[in-house]
Amino acid sequence: MTWSIVTRDPETGYLAIAVATRFFAVGSVVPHIRGRIGAVASQAFSSPLYGTDGLIMLAEGKAPQEVITALTSRDDGHEQRQLHLIDSKGRNAAFTGSKCIDWAGHLVDENVSVAGNMLSGPQVIAETLSTFKKTVGKPLAERLLEAMDAGEYAGGDKRGRQSAALVIYRDQDYSWLNLRVDDHAEPLVELRRLYAVAKERFLPVTETMPTRENPSGMIDRREIDAEIARMEAERNAAGLSSASFATSPKTA
Repeated sequence: MTWSIVTRDPETGYLAIAVATRFFAVGSVVPHIRGRIGAVASQAFSSPLYGTDGLIMLAEGKAPQEVITALTSRDDGHEQRQLHLIDSKGRNAAFTGSKCIDWAGHLVDENVSVAGNMLSGPQVIAETLSTFKKTVGKPLAERLLEAMDAGEYAGGDKRGRQSAALVIYRDQDYSWLNLRVDDHAEPLVELRRLYAVAKERFLPVTETMPTRENPSGMIDRREIDAEIARMEAERNAAGLSSASFATSPKTA
């Protein structure tokens, strides 16, 4: 019913998960990330505890395969579940229970894994992984979106489409980007639109937020507005209009 990609950018250490399914609000269930710790995707007959407890175990220094063993050994339902994860060092592992609905399986590569169940076939995760690896050099969010598009084009969830999510953590305790499409006929298309909207104002603002290293962040609104204006000018020069559905600002 779901496929997802879990990755760590080796250049930056950023952690990310992208996921799509024919199920409501997948972004509220599957992705679990802690900056500088790791990323866990729990799916199929999903157990949220695999995400929450898995991150605790990674924070304690356990290797991903140790985490999988610990989580599944205490869970009588583990053969109906699917799990893949990565830690801040790039170590990763995956598990697909024997009772997950076909097609189900996973692929693990350097700094990335892809897993899915109830898919149209193994080509879904193969194309997702292949596309992700081919797009090195592009922004991480765009690589993940292209990878998921490739998986959808290869057949995706065999039941159809409904929701998708994209979550990226940098080296802080809060997400840099957390986008969800909970109920939509074309969730990956809508996810890409939301990413375009995020680039217009949201991401320039996130660059100024407080960090552990700089608890005050950047609070000069003039600099923020200047960056937003610069990006808007670039968009206009390219002949692109805003992707946002927001209403025009109210006037006094």
